Formats: sequence, C-alpha cells, structure tokens
Amino acid sequence: MTATGRRRPSAPSPAPPATFRRRRSLTVAALVAVLVALSGCTGDRPRSTAPVQGAAAQSTAPGPDPYFPEFGNVGYDVTSYDLAVTYDPASKELSGTVTITALATEPLREFSLDLIGLTVDEVTVDGAPAAVGRSGDKLVVTPVDELARGASFTTVVTYGGTPEPLNSPTLGSDGFHPTADGGFAIGEPRSASTWFPVNDHPRDKATYRFAITVPEGLVAVSNGVPEGRETDDGWTTWRWAEPVPMASYLAMVAMGEYRLHESEYRGLPMVVAVHEDLPTTVDAQLARSGEIADVLAGWFGPYPFRAYGGVALSDQRISYALEAQSRPIYGPAFFAGGQDASWVIAHELAHQWFGNSVSVREWDDIWLNEGFATYAEWLWSEYVGDDTAQELFDLYWTGPAASARFWAVPTGDPGRDNLFSHAVYERGAMVVHALRLTVGDEVFFRILRTWTAAKRDGNASTEEFIAHCEQVSGRLLGGFFEDWLYGTQRPPYPG
Repeated sequence: MTATGRRRPSAPSPAPPATFRRRRSLTVAALVAVLVALSGCTGDRPRSTAPVQGAAAQSTAPGPDPYFPEFGNVGYDVTSYDLAVTYDPASKELSGTVTITALATEPLREFSLDLIGLTVDEVTVDGAPAAVGRSGDKLVVTPVDELARGASFTTVVTYGGTPEPLNSPTLGSDGFHPTADGGFAIGEPRSASTWFPVNDHPRDKATYRFAITVPEGLVAVSNGVPEGRETDDGWTTWRWAEPVPMASYLAMVAMGEYRLHESEYRGLPMVVAVHEDLPTTVDAQLARSGEIADVLAGWFGPYPFRAYGGVALSDQRISYALEAQSRPIYGPAFFAGGQDASWVIAHELAHQWFGNSVSVREWDDIWLNEGFATYAEWLWSEYVGDDTAQELFDLYWTGPAASARFWAVPTGDPGRDNLFSHAVYERGAMVVHALRLTVGDEVFFRILRTWTAAKRDGNASTEEFIAHCEQVSGRLLGGFFEDWLYGTQRPPYPG
C-alpha cells in the first residue's frame, strides 16, 4: 500500500537541490514526510519477542493476531468463496449470497465469520438451516450437527443492508465506500467484512469467484480473470474469478462509470478501469502495468498471478493505493497534474510478490510487504535512470536516519498504530538494502527469487525469512536482523 500523507506522499514536491542528480519528486516528498513525522514521534512499545539466531520456520497453527485479535477466526480453513452481490447506487442497498467451502481443522460445534454492519437473512451448513447469532462484528453459526475435524463443509449466507466504510485515526478509511454512481471496496488491514461474510485475516487465503450485479450501463470490476457478463431487465452481472489463493483484504470491487480496457499481455488478461472523471492520460499510465511487472519479474521471479491490470478511482476520500490482487487500486492524487505515477505502479505491483503471493502470517510481519515494495521503488528509480538504490539509502542514512527519533519504532514490531509508518516503509527498505550490502548482490537477488518461489501462494513470518536468508547465504544473520528490525538506535553502516 502507498498513500498521501499518512504513508507515502503522492503530490509533487518543490524543485530538489541541484546536488540530487535527477531527484524524483517522490523521494524528496517522502524524506520531508519522514522528517515531519519524526518531529512528533513519541516511540512505541518494545518488541514482544526476539528473533532467534538461525530461526526455524514458525508453526502454522492458527491463533489470534497479536495486533488485531478481533480479526479472523479459528477452527477452520476456507478453500473458496463464491460471491453473488447486487448493488443499487440509488438506494445504496447491497444484497448478497456467499457460498463458503471450508475444512474443519478441529471439531466444531459452532464457528464464526466476520461481518460488519450488514443483516443476515439465512445461513445453511451443508444444506441444512443453521442457528445464527451476533457478537459484535462476529457472525456466530451453529450447524445442526457438530462438524468433525477434517470434514469439508459448505456454508451459504444470504445477507444485505447498507455497507459503509471503516474510519480510524491511525489506519485511515477502509472498507466499502458508496459513491454517487456506484461504490468500491478497498482497505488494509481489513475491508472484505464490510461487504460479505468472511474469515477476515490474511492467514486464511482462499480462491474467489465474484458475480457483481449493477444497473445496466455501469461497470463492475473485481479481482482476477474476467468470466463474461450478461444483461437482463436493466441490470448487468459482471463475473470474475481469482483462481490463486488470496488474502481477504485484497478482495476488491469497483462499480460505477469507468472506462474499461480489456486486452491481453503475455497471454494473460489485462484489465484497466479508469473512472470517467479522470483524464485519459491515466489510462495510458495504467496500461504500462504489464511492462513494469516484467521489469520486477527480473528481480523477483515469475509474475505470480493469472491476470494484470489496475483501477483508478476519482474519489478524493482515498489518498492511498492498495495492492488488490492482480488489480491494484489507485487514489486520484497519484495522477494529479499529469505526474508520472510509474513509481507507485511499481510499488503496488511489487506487492503482487511481496504481500499477495507471499502474504504475512501476522500483521507484525508487515515490513515483509512494505519494506520490499518500497525497495522496489528504489530499484525502479535506478532502472529508469534516476537515483540508484545506493544513493537513496545514503540519502536516508545522512538525513532522517541520523535522528535518534527515526529509530524509535522497531520495523519488525511497529505496533498496530504504526502499521503504515516510516518505520515499516522507509526503514523497511533500508533493512532490505542493508541486507544486500551485507550478503552481496548475487546472493541478495537469489534470496529474493528463491523466497518468492518457496513461499508462493502461502503465508510467511519474519522468522522464516531470517532462516531463509541464512540458508541461502550460508551465514548467521540473526544479529544483523536483531539490530535492523528490532533495534531502537542506528546500527553500524552495513557492508
């Protein structure tokens, strides 16, 4: 994810000093944003546990997330969601049916799903009516018969209501946002549960099918591969399928008056949707998504999904971009004034490897997403002939990183209120480059490509990444990561 203000500024900055070669506006703006943030930084709680030298892979047993224990549910593993939704922009009413196929990982007398603000009409489990209760944002389902451990079961939920966004002073505006001509769903760390019942934690990845019905003349875009559309009695149903396992917060929909471009790139669907209120220059920028993904594939390994594309919103409430799987969504500020948005496209596409294909095990691992996506910006800068990754690292080292406040929040355990702070983004990128300087280029890029291959379509922890780096490099790196991820003072210059 990238953002204006709270994460990464997208507006052009003043002219850079002459000594900054061809300094991109994003770098100066990011440096200024970090310096401003540091002026009010008060630090954060210490890390809860330390990484171990030669750390082994973390257990895959589910449990409450340390930052967001209220997100997600245990006792089952979802295989697939089949979602049919109808949305009427005039009334702002949504009605839907979701079919959830799952495997019980323990005996279940009852189980929970996440659902915020919407009303449930009926729930069945394996075709039989189930009892339903509500506990806050949890939908508690009690099937007629207890589900045995290892049993596959199918839950069908019929529901509806008026979906609304979630607003947080530290996490921003996430979830379903109604608009005059339609609506969209976007957000991190949660969004899906504002528009359908779901196990809303990235640890439970699943495949998805979407059938989105809107008034005829409107476009409805979602993740993955387009599967056609049909119109009947003034309504059009748009069908999409994401056949590669996806974390729930990456599920998106955008409905409204969009210019839709459907083509192929390297034999895969390329879908670009740009809101009619934006200039056509935005269409051309998003059309480069395949080309930019190709460049990233040279560093990170083969592109991990079965479709390309992007969606550009015109709604000013969204000041960030989100790496929705196979179809990132961008707020309008990234294209304001015709500025070059290739850096943010590179960032969100890098997430297709780091965050989407290889997803966090828990939210305190988020630097594995944002540190690498921010570092992709640095690699992209070098690729297009602007500042090199080394120059950008040194700019931070001699600039914000010279302040003790820059190190107050640990990158590897930033706390829920600093999930989208400079400690995760800029410091995360510095950790990545420091690793490169420590192990050398050949080993570094081998680490990246083998990591994305080994963890493809799954989840991973920081401890697993440390173990992977040690295995590929043949070096003990626990001390390095202890200093760079969890230290609260500047480490020695790497290399």
